[in-house]
Amino acid sequence: MTLQPKCEDVETAEGVAITVTGVAQVKVMTENELLGYACEQFLGKSVIEIRSVILQTLEGHLRAILGTLTVEQIYQDRDRFATLVREVASPDVGRMGIEILSFTIKDVYDKVEYLSSLGKTQTAAVQRDADIGVAEAERDAGIREAECKREMMDVKFLADTKMADSKRELEMQKASFNQEVNTKKAEAQLAYELQAAKQQQNIRLEEIEIEVVQRKKQITIEEKEVIRTEKELVATVKRPAEAEAYKMQQLAEGRKIKTVLTAQAEADKIRLIGEAEACSIEAVGKAEAEKMRLKAEAYQLYGEAAKTALVLEALPMIASKVAAPLARTSEIVILSGDGSRVTGEVNRLLAELPVSVNALTGVDLTKIPLLQKMMNPQCQTAM
Repeated sequence: MTLQPKCEDVETAEGVAITVTGVAQVKVMTENELLGYACEQFLGKSVIEIRSVILQTLEGHLRAILGTLTVEQIYQDRDRFATLVREVASPDVGRMGIEILSFTIKDVYDKVEYLSSLGKTQTAAVQRDADIGVAEAERDAGIREAECKREMMDVKFLADTKMADSKRELEMQKASFNQEVNTKKAEAQLAYELQAAKQQQNIRLEEIEIEVVQRKKQITIEEKEVIRTEKELVATVKRPAEAEAYKMQQLAEGRKIKTVLTAQAEADKIRLIGEAEACSIEAVGKAEAEKMRLKAEAYQLYGEAAKTALVLEALPMIASKVAAPLARTSEIVILSGDGSRVTGEVNRLLAELPVSVNALTGVDLTKIPLLQKMMNPQCQTAM
């Protein structure tokens, strides 16, 4: 049975309304179970009704698939579009006992000239691709020519490289041979040196063992020598030192006793000298006291005359003490234009002298008759 499904003004995934027509070949399945489905679905219906049911089913699936594809996908890959419709619709019509033998897209067109615009675009693209192809051909020709030249240079370089590689391999083989020879020589020399080192090590071990034995013997001898030296020191140093220390101790004790006795004797000497000096001082003091007592008795006996004599004896000493500062003076200048003023200064000094003597000795010169006469203003005037 041949069916021609048609979907008019169906919008694609991009919203472009197109019309698609196709051709489908279907038949009733001969298997018992599927044949029973066909009988169940179409029993009592006319061929036109059967064609209408199958056609509507195919158109429904075709319409659903158109809504998921773009115009370009539908137009450029019709086989894939037809296969997709057949795969999607086959399960549904199969449950009706109908098998889709084939399904192809017959025509695709639209009313808004979308497909013709795509053709123009494709034509322009083809022209562009042609121009690009010519340019690319010319470019490829130049590239090919350059590649030929490069290949020629590569062949020459390869030949030169092979020659150089041959020489390098020859040199490397020679170097390898020399390395193997030198390695064998080095290994032989190293083995010889290693064996010699082992022999030398064994000899050194033997020498060390001999040195250890000798050292042990030397240590034993040194220990015995230490014991002998210790005993010798005890005999020659320690005991004489102890004797010398005892001697020094006894001498120190003797010097100590001598020093103590000497100090005691010196103390007794000083004490005796002090007692003698004290007795002498006491005798002198007693003599002075007696002398003073006798002078006092004499003064008391002679009265004013004795006092006058005492004052006269003291006056030279007082005068020397008073004049001592003036002795270091080379010249005294009294600044006064009046001669009577000089006399007045002298009289003032004489008038103050009894006061000074009274302060120094306790003797009032103004009560002595002789000095009273000397200090009388008339006498002073006469003088």
